[in-house]
Amino acid sequence: MEGKNNIIELRLPSRLGFEKIAMSTASSVAKLMGFAPDRVEDLKTAVAEACINAMEHGNKLDESLIVGVILSMDETSLEVKVLDTGTGPPSGVHTPDMDKKMHGEEASRGMGMFLIQSLVDEAEWVSSPPAGSYARLVIRLNKTED
Repeated sequence: MEGKNNIIELRLPSRLGFEKIAMSTASSVAKLMGFAPDRVEDLKTAVAEACINAMEHGNKLDESLIVGVILSMDETSLEVKVLDTGTGPPSGVHTPDMDKKMHGEEASRGMGMFLIQSLVDEAEWVSSPPAGSYARLVIRLNKTED
């Protein structure tokens, strides 16, 4: 799997529900690469969250704006970039206070970036005006020796 031929690009409308296409595509690629089922599930959740964030926060649910999803694979990892037209998230990933959320003292939403970061091996959010911003997720294939 060498070279730039191992790239899949998707262009999705900023309409909730279309994140499932990115999630399904990432899942299929991960399965073909030999990821364990639990890692495939982690990836699906992380990609869906990143796409929803791009649609809601980056593109403000403007269906005329595209969310780009680029999957790049090599022998050891799968990288997923989710691009939108927004300015990117505020600096830093907010660590939610689960006790406050459980007691209704903090909004139940707002866990997406924290969740993504906990599910993949690498996660970063990059602002690149005027083009927009993107989330970059990397999940590594850890094959066990036979």
